[in-house]
Amino acid sequence: MVAVISNGTAVLGLGDIGPEASKPVMEGKGLLFKIFAGIDVFDIEIDKKDPKEFIETVKAIAPSFGGINLEDIKSPEAFEIESSLIKDLDIPVMHDDQHGTAIISSAALINAVELVEKKIDQIKIVISGAGAAAISCGRLYKSFGVKSENIIMTDSKGVIRTDRKKLTSQKLEFATNKDAHYLEQALIGADVFIGLSKANILNKKMILSMADNPIVFALANPDPEIKYDLACSIRDDIIMATGRSDHPNQVNNVLGFPFIFRGALDVRAKKINEEMKISAVKALAELAKKPVPEQVNIAYNKRRLSFGRDYIIPKPFDPRLIEEIPIAVAKAAIKSGVAQKKIKNWDKYRIELSERIGNSNKIIRLIHDRSKQDPKKIVFVEADQLNILKGAQIVKEEGIGEPILLGNRSIILELMDSIKFDQKVKIIDSRDPSNKNIRDHYTLKFLNEQINKGISKKEIALNMLDRNYFGAMMVKNGDAEAMITGFSISYPEVIKPIIKIIGKAKGVSRIAATNLMITNRGPIFLSDTTLNVNPNSKELVAITKMTSEIVKMFGINPIVAMLSFSNFNSSNFEEVEKVNKAVKFLKRTSPKLIIDGPVQTDFALNNSMLKERFPFSNLVDKNVNTLIFPNLDSANIAYKLMKELNNNLSIGPILLGLAHPVHVLQLDASVDEIVNMAAVAVIDAQKKQIK
Repeated sequence: MVAVISNGTAVLGLGDIGPEASKPVMEGKGLLFKIFAGIDVFDIEIDKKDPKEFIETVKAIAPSFGGINLEDIKSPEAFEIESSLIKDLDIPVMHDDQHGTAIISSAALINAVELVEKKIDQIKIVISGAGAAAISCGRLYKSFGVKSENIIMTDSKGVIRTDRKKLTSQKLEFATNKDAHYLEQALIGADVFIGLSKANILNKKMILSMADNPIVFALANPDPEIKYDLACSIRDDIIMATGRSDHPNQVNNVLGFPFIFRGALDVRAKKINEEMKISAVKALAELAKKPVPEQVNIAYNKRRLSFGRDYIIPKPFDPRLIEEIPIAVAKAAIKSGVAQKKIKNWDKYRIELSERIGNSNKIIRLIHDRSKQDPKKIVFVEADQLNILKGAQIVKEEGIGEPILLGNRSIILELMDSIKFDQKVKIIDSRDPSNKNIRDHYTLKFLNEQINKGISKKEIALNMLDRNYFGAMMVKNGDAEAMITGFSISYPEVIKPIIKIIGKAKGVSRIAATNLMITNRGPIFLSDTTLNVNPNSKELVAITKMTSEIVKMFGINPIVAMLSFSNFNSSNFEEVEKVNKAVKFLKRTSPKLIIDGPVQTDFALNNSMLKERFPFSNLVDKNVNTLIFPNLDSANIAYKLMKELNNNLSIGPILLGLAHPVHVLQLDASVDEIVNMAAVAVIDAQKKQIK
């Protein structure tokens, strides 16, 4: 547990408003800790302006907490308070106004300097402001190679010079003897401006006087030192950042403090030292260079975020922050000797971090990890659709599979350029005259398989102009190992060519479909959600067996409930009897399969109810993860209700019983759904290859 502690003497944008008025801000800070890192917080407002009294109060309550986040305390008192508490307490103490801004802006600065191809030990920096944040920023920049003589700091009186009197020890640390007295003079030829002062103090002349490719971090909130649009209109070679979320490159402390404390708490660190801060900076800078998850693009209404002048720092809602930053901080704490607990299994710790705030799920991680072990060639049938192309890009970048893009070549190339999809991939346009030879080859091959079925060569040749026929033949011919389709075409239109060309696997009497729902009680498979309208008992047996095999494919032991509106033969309706027959047959022929029914859904999922009413059931004291529905109506309605009402993630429908791995998306599937389905297709291909 962390204490967020303030005396309200320097609340952002409001100044010295006192402890009572600062409380809503501190409560908000506590909420950010909880949302982003799963850390519980007490906000504590102390009515003490005297540093010594404040320090003694904090020390007296410190035993209740695992860490202390000091907030909105004015300088220079903030320096004395923090340094004293760090010295006297054996738990992490950090004044976020100082170090949070320093850590985030350092990561942004490192990346910006790299983009403009300058050397950090040669850049000239002007820092506007000399409060706690500015001092901490200057110190941390020096840790990364910025030279002291290349930093000029200004306050309300102008440039902080060595000939000025009554300077605090902190300001004296950044005093210069250069011939500059005002901000306007200091900025001439400067490579970097860091604004931690007040709104609208920069003008056009100042921006124009800076060096080529100027880096301007105008971080005053809520209004920056110069407006973003104005600065960008003055210089087209500028890299601009602010503290605002409505512009690119937001330097936001929430990128740091929740995750830094998370890492420190998890190794029971005695303090947050320089090594931990530096590790956090490096992790943030590196994360900005990695492919951005699609959910981040969606959250910020972007087509495709990628490392560059408008993206030098990760976005606050990037789900990878909870994994990358705490791990970097924890490793640094252990290496520097301030950790009281060592982490031996970092992969396990990464999973624990992810699960703390529900960013992902073990089953999704399992699917992706399994697919990456042996990636397969996947033909994306509608690659001239933006979401499909984005999904294929992520599949390629993350090593899930090797995409083959099927569609209109010119549209695909145009979209690839718009989302910076620059990896080498195969593009095929089934209608292009240059592909006539392969169309003819597929036509003859399929014709030979359709002898005596009354289908003409001309009809098949026309079919091969259709992407779904062409893509299915690619898989059947071995030119691709899996296929993804259905994004923009109705299910019946898609499934017809698949069944006609791919056909059923050996020994399979019935093709079916299951949906994997990621719920707060774990993964649940629902069958049959799309194909079999009213299966009889034999067909229910086939559906159950195929579903059980797919559940095992995900590394899960299937626990099957065969559903009905009746419990265990309490009625003799035909609809119930077919389920009863299927259950009896499966119990007799598959004795290792944990299965029971007919059972109502609430009893299947509520074990205490089931145990009290039907203690004889095979499902008692077991967590049901597979639901077999008696008909298409019930299955389809159920999975869509679960998806919409509970916002459960759905993967599927996953086709069961096909001879080759072909999977159909839901109409207008999200990019995440496309990527997940591609990973499932790869695992399916791996399994079929083994067979």
